[in-house]
Amino acid sequence: MDIVDALDARHGTTCFVGAGGKKTTMATLAQRLDRAVVTATVRIPIFDGWVEEVVVTETPRAAIDASSAWPLGVVPAQERPDRYRGYDTATVADLADVDHPILVKADGARMREFKAPSDREPQLPATASTVVPIASAHVVGEPLTDDIVHRVDEVAGITGLAPGDEIRPRDVAAVLASDRGGLKDVPADATAIPLLNMVDNEALETSARAVAEAIRDRADVPRVVLAEMRRDDPLVAVA
Repeated sequence: MDIVDALDARHGTTCFVGAGGKKTTMATLAQRLDRAVVTATVRIPIFDGWVEEVVVTETPRAAIDASSAWPLGVVPAQERPDRYRGYDTATVADLADVDHPILVKADGARMREFKAPSDREPQLPATASTVVPIASAHVVGEPLTDDIVHRVDEVAGITGLAPGDEIRPRDVAAVLASDRGGLKDVPADATAIPLLNMVDNEALETSARAVAEAIRDRADVPRVVLAEMRRDDPLVAVA
């Protein structure tokens, strides 16, 4: 099994939520997929560097049908010099029948490594086939502060931690496996596959496996993926 199959991204619409490597994961998959489409339902930083072309268009299907450059990015507008705006979820849902794997950034994290969603997140299209909730393995053992965590209060509400408390494997699992966290609003027909990213040494693998075991105890998911997306072979383990 490779990272593409571990995340069920070879076909359909795969949506990425959470924190700790959404864009890196999307870039990694886009380079390994045949004719991938990269888009978003939320703001997304400029990503021209890891696709062959970005088309700014209100009609993404037409851009996809006309393209000969892959992977292809489609967005509705450039909002600022450093970011694009995302489509509404219905527009992305309407792409479900195109014959390309579609990769969708579906929430934001402000460059943090762990998060829980706000009441306006995630922005998942109804046709999502796979939802990948992400957290960085590096957060285990760190304090619950906004230096590394986006939406500290929401994480505290799910885990029972207080701001400043040490984040334990079971706390990461609680968020990723919660219907107020990583599993929030996952469509009934979609598969959720949690991902622990930045597993770049043996100690982090040990703690990530503890997170994975706790997720499997809490949620009905087919697997938990451990990865280091910056490696040539990103897949560390499947738990």
